[in-house]
Amino acid sequence: MARLITIHAHPDDEASKGAPTVAKYVAEGHEAYLVCATGGEEGSIQNPAMDRPEIRDNLTQVRADELARSVKAIGFHECIMLGFRDSGMDGEEANNHPESFWQADLDDAAGRLVQIIRRLRPHVMITYSDDQQGYRHPDHLRVHDISLLAFDRAGDPAWYSDLGDPWVPQKLYYSSWSRARLSAWHKKYQELGLESPFDEKWFDRPDTDHRITTKVEISEHWSARREALLAHATQIDPAEKFWFGLPEDAAVQAYPYEDYILAKSVRPVHRPESDLFAGIV
Repeated sequence: MARLITIHAHPDDEASKGAPTVAKYVAEGHEAYLVCATGGEEGSIQNPAMDRPEIRDNLTQVRADELARSVKAIGFHECIMLGFRDSGMDGEEANNHPESFWQADLDDAAGRLVQIIRRLRPHVMITYSDDQQGYRHPDHLRVHDISLLAFDRAGDPAWYSDLGDPWVPQKLYYSSWSRARLSAWHKKYQELGLESPFDEKWFDRPDTDHRITTKVEISEHWSARREALLAHATQIDPAEKFWFGLPEDAAVQAYPYEDYILAKSVRPVHRPESDLFAGIV
């Protein structure tokens, strides 16, 4: 048995990034934990069926309830809220809110994550990439920043000596929405005579596939993604082609992997990998 921890910015990010990977490892007997940095307070209601006064007036609690259902669908052993406020999109007034993640002191924010790492003692951490040119959300940038600090500091007794016994995570990965996957799905839409949601702007984004080190085969656990996405009913429209335009079996057939970039490792590794726990268990 090994343990992994994945750090996300908002409720629903855990569903769209890596849900099948987590479900796979939980099914194999490993432990998986979710850290969510914010409550998603600035999220808008994306599903017209949920755009009702009682939802709008209680959106923070509604999103918390949705997150709980998603966590259960994926199989996380625990979800820990880091306790910051959603910073909103880049350039919005919410960036300046004193309780926002964007305004947080980096040492304090990293310390909160270090305390979680020292309690849960994960072997593997998953976070957002250092290259976020395609989507520069302030909270996603902050997740990356504190994850790197926490990875290095969790095992150093000189940092946060009052926040638990030091623990050294073994590997740090960046999750990746690869160009290869987008291309495979786009081609599958065309093969099936369906309108692809992946228009030209998707392929104008920077291609970082050359950095991918690790491809995890997740075909048996792809359904966890759908269940987790649908749990976020305010954020995910079940009729949205971007999420559900391809039949599930066609999506898996076209690209049965999730892709990762090994950013840091404290032990020797052999690339390419097919397992986040390679060299650990």
